Amino acid sequence: MCHDDGVARFLFVVVPVVSHLWPAVAIGDALATAGHDVAWCGPASDLRPLVGPGMTIYPTGKRSYREFHEVGMAAVRELWDEYVLPLNRFIQGPVDRAVAEYQPDVVLADQYALAGALAADARGTAWATLCAGILELTPPAEDPGVAEWVRSKVAGVREKAGLPADDRLDLLFSPYLVIATTARALTGTAPMPEHCVLIGAALGPRRTDPGFGWDWWDPGRRHVLVTAGTMSAHLVHGYLARMMAALEPMARRVQVVLNAAADALPEPPPHVLVAPRVPMLDLMPRLDAVICQAGQSTVNEALAHGVPLVVAPIRLGELAVAEQVTRAGAGIAVSFADATPAQLAAAVTAVLDEPGYRAQARRIGAEFAAAGGADAAAAHLAALAGRAVAH
Repeated sequence: MCHDDGVARFLFVVVPVVSHLWPAVAIGDALATAGHDVAWCGPASDLRPLVGPGMTIYPTGKRSYREFHEVGMAAVRELWDEYVLPLNRFIQGPVDRAVAEYQPDVVLADQYALAGALAADARGTAWATLCAGILELTPPAEDPGVAEWVRSKVAGVREKAGLPADDRLDLLFSPYLVIATTARALTGTAPMPEHCVLIGAALGPRRTDPGFGWDWWDPGRRHVLVTAGTMSAHLVHGYLARMMAALEPMARRVQVVLNAAADALPEPPPHVLVAPRVPMLDLMPRLDAVICQAGQSTVNEALAHGVPLVVAPIRLGELAVAEQVTRAGAGIAVSFADATPAQLAAAVTAVLDEPGYRAQARRIGAEFAAAGGADAAAAHLAALAGRAVAH
């Protein structure tokens, strides 16, 4: 270890969900750029393209995120019972071995990578939590049962790990440092865990971004991105058909980038470009509006670039993000299940033509920039490593 020259060792324990991986990769890149040693623990097939050939990876194997179908509270139960808890049972051994072998000064664990918190605590290693979503960070006040139910599941994990019943260790929120990819412009006055820093959007270079058909791009028209996200694509065919019908009358003045599989719109009209993958951070500065399911990652990318939103949330976490966006005045929420083409068209027209939405999106983008993003997260982690070494 090279503590004399301020270099520390960081182990990132991640979950293989794209919206959670990109913020972690941006923070890891910022630490590496600052001269620190960074290693990764997760599925190598997901991580290697994102982090590059030179990074150390402690592989966990891959447990795929299957298609989910529930909404509301049932979606939270499905997430934890069908994915988070089985995933952590699957990776606990590899994570334990990674912490023992790499001997990091700090472990940064995704909030859903409870195995990282357990392994770090077992070895007396300082650890930080990365919250790339807001559901557990700012649970819905009108439904306290969500937080209580999640707490019961986390308590079960602690019990199976042999931790004493009176242990105050909170696997969801590190007692050392919690990094959240949001800002007060969205969360308002919601109480936060101790040692929590809000860094805005954690954005950085994306090594796997595809090219884009810029020859199709008409600078004389406005541009809208419609995206179904990575976890809801199997649910959105009816919604996308209604959205395309809503946008069709705008064809002369608006071009549409549809971020979806080719079969979502087999014969797109000339004003629509269908792309299963897009260079999101290259597109965002050129967009006039983003239409999405209110996933935290897409919302952060849009707001960081001052782009207003139309949000059609499906699950509980998305409902919470959508409420924050609309409360902040940066977008309009529509019903994913029931909004008609006329209602969708009205929402899109409003965010395109009424300047207040873009003004509020830019205000939030400015707060994100001031919060510091990935560089701020790296600085907080380096400070935690310094304190850990000192003790």
